[in-house]
Amino acid sequence: MKALIATSLFDKVSIENSGVRLVVHVTEAPVLDRVAFEGNKRVKDADLAAAIESKPRGTLQRAAVQADVGRIIEAYRHVGRDEVRVAPELIARGNGRVDLVYVITEGARTTVRQIDFSGNQVFGKRQLNAVIKTSATNMLSFLTGGDVYDPDRIAQDQELLRLYYRSKGYADASVPSARAEYDPAAKGFTLTFTIDEGPVYHFGDISVVCNIPGLDAGKLRGLPITRSSAVFDGNALDKTTEILAIEMAKLGYPFAQAIPRVTRDATARRIDVAFVIDQGARTYVERIEIHGNTRTRDYVIRREFDIAEGDAYNKTLIDRAERRLKNLNYFKTVKISNRPGSAPDRIVLDVEAIDQSTGDFNIAGGYSTTDGALVEVKVGDRNFYGTGKTVQAAFTYGQYARGVNLAASEPYFLGTKVAAGIELFDRQTDATSYQSYGSTTYGATLQLGTPINEQLGVQWRYSIYNQNITLAPNSSGLTPSLPIQQAAAAGPAWVSAVGSTATYSTLNNTKSPTDGIKSQLSQDLAGLGGDVRFLRTTEDVRYYKSLNSDLVGMVRAQGGYVTGWGGQQVPLMNNFFGGPTMVRGFAPNGFGPRDLTPGTTLDNVGGSMYWATTAELQSSIPGVPDEYGLKATAFVDAGSVFRYTGSTASLQVANKNVVRSSVGAGVTWASPFGALTVDYAVPLSKAAYDVVQPLRFSAGGF
Repeated sequence: MKALIATSLFDKVSIENSGVRLVVHVTEAPVLDRVAFEGNKRVKDADLAAAIESKPRGTLQRAAVQADVGRIIEAYRHVGRDEVRVAPELIARGNGRVDLVYVITEGARTTVRQIDFSGNQVFGKRQLNAVIKTSATNMLSFLTGGDVYDPDRIAQDQELLRLYYRSKGYADASVPSARAEYDPAAKGFTLTFTIDEGPVYHFGDISVVCNIPGLDAGKLRGLPITRSSAVFDGNALDKTTEILAIEMAKLGYPFAQAIPRVTRDATARRIDVAFVIDQGARTYVERIEIHGNTRTRDYVIRREFDIAEGDAYNKTLIDRAERRLKNLNYFKTVKISNRPGSAPDRIVLDVEAIDQSTGDFNIAGGYSTTDGALVEVKVGDRNFYGTGKTVQAAFTYGQYARGVNLAASEPYFLGTKVAAGIELFDRQTDATSYQSYGSTTYGATLQLGTPINEQLGVQWRYSIYNQNITLAPNSSGLTPSLPIQQAAAAGPAWVSAVGSTATYSTLNNTKSPTDGIKSQLSQDLAGLGGDVRFLRTTEDVRYYKSLNSDLVGMVRAQGGYVTGWGGQQVPLMNNFFGGPTMVRGFAPNGFGPRDLTPGTTLDNVGGSMYWATTAELQSSIPGVPDEYGLKATAFVDAGSVFRYTGSTASLQVANKNVVRSSVGAGVTWASPFGALTVDYAVPLSKAAYDVVQPLRFSAGGF
């Protein structure tokens, strides 16, 4: 009878004795003609169908139907709908066939109304809120979705908090619980993370111990990025383990494992680390099985692995692949587990990657002191049709500027670890109170990005674009400056340039860094075809340091130089122009070499050299919830643009290296449409002919 029931072909089975005979009574289970869902708006049919066991053309199993009800409820809990109700209904179709319909009442969204932390002494609530993915309900939650109560996300937040403390020297830190209590009055959850911080540790002795004959340990001892006496950093341990594993595989030891053995000295608050190199078990990857990815293609997931089917199994490289997949931000959850293969030395990797939405559609309106009133529409997808490609289109229409930008990129061009991209652009600007001329620029850029290591990468590019200066009627009766007239008379010019940007970054967070350094060195050489020839070099370095739980210090230095070659001067539009991106408190084109010839519009004619420095303090705003994404800044800027290289005949050009400086404060809102900033700066030193602008509205980072 159990065997008959297990076939799932029968609705009822009974067996009885009738004399010397055994009589089996069976009632065949109806066949499911259709499995449908009604009332579901927040979860798609395809996602629900993937979650349940009942399938069309299968048999109706009442126990499976009840289990499917629980699975549907669980799927809704993951999108913050704890009040969902599910009622299965059967519709007879005759001939032993039925339709199964799950009628769903979704109910109101269940949200997190408040987030608290218990036991945290070193880091404040604001700093810890920035670490986790869950956020309390605010006026922007309908855009971000971070306030949805999701048990899986909360479990991830516990691990994120532990790793954050571990990276800051608290090796014993743990987050033993995350308690969620439903408040009927607030119609939401109060979430409390309990944190056990423990003491802060520093690195002690760092060593590499090799137990594999023939492996030269001398080639490994210089690889660890951990340093004695530095604050303990768990991330540095993980990265060193990865570096050692990769290097040993290159040396012909694919099964070798580097295991960090730590020895704590609780009295001295010191941790000695010995990276012990041992030969691991000779185990091979039989298969890599991927599931859960309803949208992302399998090859997008497989290319994040440094190993393939048939290669030696290496847990360090598996962990690295899992981190890479999570960092893609394509998936809601990523989990890699092992199970035995067809032989004792074979392992099957089970990769569960649950897709999440990666598309963006934003419409923003606002005001910029550079472009005036403006409207911007952006549409894009960072995982286009599940291929891992990024596509984006942006359209801007402003009072003084209009433009369109189309971009696409492929992170693994032709199957290699080289990122490739293309950008098409068209931008027009009109004359403003800051400049007497307009401009038109349109063209394209091709890009190739080459990673050198985890912290250093180089981007190579080729750009071809047409630039032109246009003169508008001047109601003041003043004559445009002679360099402007000459540039306009020269007409459109094609610029064909090759360039590169080397980026070194140790930032702990690319969007809102609190620690680390970022340096960018860029060079562009124009003259490979086209109408103009020049060499342009710029450098931008930023250093961030967390001063306490709510205060971050930032120091920035930048500079640049441009020169013509082949007997040509640098075109006016390719010079450097001083403005608020260098020293806040000054208008766009507000400082730098300027034509002071009487009777002209006194235009900024640009310089061939510039430098600028910034010292800035960044802090959250007291009384304002972190979920609003508001940050206050106080800053001091200084810089200069100088060395005009054009003709000075019949001109009075102010061309000195005058130091401009300012002090001020600002507020930045990390909105869903991008960073929006309001600055107010007071110039401390300037030239008499400079144009100041204390108040500034801008979109994008400073």
